Amino acid sequence: MARALVLLSVVLVSLLVNQGTASENQRLFNNAVIRVQHLHQLAAKMINDFEDNLLPEERRQLSKIFPLSFCNSDSIEAPTGKDETQKSSMLKLLRISFRLIESWEFPSQTLSGAVSNSLTVGNPNQITEKLADLKVGISVLIKGCLDGQPNMDDNDSLPLPFEDFYLTMGESSLRGSFRLLACFKKDMHKVETYLRVANCRRSLDSNCTL
Repeated sequence: MARALVLLSVVLVSLLVNQGTASENQRLFNNAVIRVQHLHQLAAKMINDFEDNLLPEERRQLSKIFPLSFCNSDSIEAPTGKDETQKSSMLKLLRISFRLIESWEFPSQTLSGAVSNSLTVGNPNQITEKLADLKVGISVLIKGCLDGQPNMDDNDSLPLPFEDFYLTMGESSLRGSFRLLACFKKDMHKVETYLRVANCRRSLDSNCTL
């Protein structure tokens, strides 16, 4: 009888620990999604403010250029569409999100130079800090998914695209600024999408629609 009570106590403690871990993971996921949503919204505001200050002809020219150009993060292997994203595992989406955020650690420091000082875009240091905080949060989520197993992702050992990518394109100031802002918005949208689907994967929901 005493042995049965001990076993029951162990099972109950284990259940409580698992519930606590699941609750903490959910909190971390929710926090990560909120953080990247804020960054995505900020990126959208920055490029909208930038475009509002362009002449009509400048706006037309830039709208034709960007779809044909590329971003620093394009060298990071990622899902190419909604179907592939929905089929990707939670761990894969977290790893890609980590790499995308990491790729902006240096370029984010130059975001303030891409817009007029008369525009309200926030302190560039705050953007860099928000990216760093999000990177740490995603790293914790990745470790939780691995559950003590070694990280065998080959992409983690690959060097990041060179840090001064946006400064060495040889573009005009206007075009370079537009590319920087447009790429930032594009990548924050990607990360927001990946984290939302990854969070859905936690619930084992097979219908993680975008």
